[in-house]
Amino acid sequence: MSNLMLTINQQDYEFDNLDPRTTLLDVCRHHLHITGPKKGCDHGQCGACTMIINGRRINSCLTLAVMHDGDEITTIEGIGLPESLSELQQAFKDHDAFQCGYCTPGQICSATALIEEIKQQWPSHVTTDLQNPNGLLVQEIAERMSGNICRCSAYPNIIRAISQVLENQQVSNSSSVTDDAPNNSPAGVAISGIWSPPPSEAQIGGHSMVKQTANAANVPNAAGAKGERL
Repeated sequence: MSNLMLTINQQDYEFDNLDPRTTLLDVCRHHLHITGPKKGCDHGQCGACTMIINGRRINSCLTLAVMHDGDEITTIEGIGLPESLSELQQAFKDHDAFQCGYCTPGQICSATALIEEIKQQWPSHVTTDLQNPNGLLVQEIAERMSGNICRCSAYPNIIRAISQVLENQQVSNSSSVTDDAPNNSPAGVAISGIWSPPPSEAQIGGHSMVKQTANAANVPNAAGAKGERL
């Protein structure tokens, strides 16, 4: 194939005989020894290989290197190194937002792009006000990071770390991560243990989960005459 020029972490790399079937992830790891991006599932499902291309996050295991001639590619090495951590990397460290660390490069690349998306007021699937998404809501952060899996389940601390940076950069009018579940619960949220965010109004069609639970409790023998589990 013809020459290929890749710009990775502000450095140019030229290839003159690269197999066109080679993924961007394999170019980084096996040709350039840029080993921050990890190969987890190799199917675009875990997010461990996340890189930022022209400001947008992508799964590098699913894209061919030849598709990115001239693009600006950033891996975790381009965000910060041990002696010069980015604000987000420091927040991950402060909040213990990792355990084994295998998924962490992809998590941080994804979260770095997430912060920019919120600054530009891009809505997500759970955004209720499309003109003014509140990036500090628990639901918003969880939804926007849903493509990055942490098998160690450090999700609560990942959300705390991202929230800290969002607050410091003042990208929202809120002062802390809040729970926008439609049950009139207090604004502050304690995130701990095995946790998943409460649904937003957009997800449950504007119906209160509290009311649904109460109504279900008033239905006699809701499990059936023989008591089978539904």
